[in-house]
Amino acid sequence: MALEDATSGIDIASPTNGLSSQRPSMSLSKSPSAPYPRSPASKDASRWQRGTTAATAAKPLKPFATEDIRILLLENVNQTGRDILAAQGYQVDFLKTSLPEDDDVHVIGIRSKTQLTARVLREARNLIVIGCFCIGTNQVDTQYAAKHGIAVFNSPFSNSRSVAELVIGEVIALARQLGDRSNELHKGTWNKVSTGCWEIRGKTLGIIGYGHIGSQLSVLAEAMGMTVVFYDVVNLMALGTAKQVPTLETLLGVTDFVTCHVPELPETHHMIGQVQFEQMKHGSYLINASRGSVIDIPALINAMRAGKLAGAALDVYPAEPGGNGDYFTTDLNLWAEDLRSLKNIILTPHIGGSTEEAQSAIGIEVSEALVRYVNEGCTLGAVNMPEVNLRFLTMEEENHVRVIYIHHNVPGVLRKVNEILGDHNVDKQTTDSRGDVAYLMADISDVNASVIKDLYQRLESLSSRIMTRVLY
Repeated sequence: MALEDATSGIDIASPTNGLSSQRPSMSLSKSPSAPYPRSPASKDASRWQRGTTAATAAKPLKPFATEDIRILLLENVNQTGRDILAAQGYQVDFLKTSLPEDDDVHVIGIRSKTQLTARVLREARNLIVIGCFCIGTNQVDTQYAAKHGIAVFNSPFSNSRSVAELVIGEVIALARQLGDRSNELHKGTWNKVSTGCWEIRGKTLGIIGYGHIGSQLSVLAEAMGMTVVFYDVVNLMALGTAKQVPTLETLLGVTDFVTCHVPELPETHHMIGQVQFEQMKHGSYLINASRGSVIDIPALINAMRAGKLAGAALDVYPAEPGGNGDYFTTDLNLWAEDLRSLKNIILTPHIGGSTEEAQSAIGIEVSEALVRYVNEGCTLGAVNMPEVNLRFLTMEEENHVRVIYIHHNVPGVLRKVNEILGDHNVDKQTTDSRGDVAYLMADISDVNASVIKDLYQRLESLSSRIMTRVLY
């Protein structure tokens, strides 16, 4: 891939992708010789461009050779996502494992295992966007990414149904001790018992966190004849006949099954520990398919051994292996052997969202977001950037340019930016801020190659700059 240093100037006859940042030696990928390349609008872009007709076709914004945009997809990202990105002409590589930390790309797609720390991101000098093909983004240092102009996208609800169905299955499996009976018969032992086995009809399910997953689970549980109560930090409208309770302690004291669906935050660390186990009903069950840090695992082991809990199901853990294999040992978690030795405990390897349907939906959702960001600068759905978008340009607007200026959120920036843009016809402009980072988009008409070069270089010279992109 042909690269030139950001400080060496821009060849407008072969326009760049308009990327630069405060990171040292940020590279620019060269584009084809045509100054205003036009590639067919993608299918995913069309549904975001409502009202477009043949007479006002949306103008694709790609001021770069698409093959120069390198995308690395890790952890076996679903084929649907790969296809969408490859259809754009990008150079798409994929691995089934986590990130080789010395790699350098424009776009990274990950799932839950790859850790994109500040140290890793510091070395990714070309990186402009990260796609998390999962719900969580705690594996990415999103604050560092934002401060360096790197947008982060995820899929907040595409796997909600899959997780909810897994939990319902685990409720039934725990109530009937299916895991133990299956393991015994695999070993040749016939053990037909009914003691301690229950129907779930008429039992009470307590949901901690009534978001996308918790609310879907609520509906499924009621359909199975269960009574549902939930606890959340905000007041929410209940679905069906579910009822919200005012405190976690209240929920734990009245439910037969407790299931956790909360994000990983300092407030949720060891949310269920020794005190909470003591507050639960004797012979109740615990399920966690949210984040591994939510449950104090040694306290869970003690509660199970004491008979306080009749069973538990865990899909997530404080430390998880980076790949498949015989890695769930005491080398990873000191209590692993004690946990595996318990009766009526279901242990699954973070597969809550691992269904064909969920991974396909996630692949589509995140890949479309990445395409919109790379091609158009749209940040709708970004978890660490202000959500900003502009109406599309039309094919009739040939001599238009879209300027994206990511900058520090400090006083006086807009005045300086508008002094640069003020000599030109700004058709539309929008800006928003989120914490210390602000994001400005402007469409400017009646420009040529020399004007584009001048705009870019003048914006680059501002002390507030984090990253400048020019799309046309």
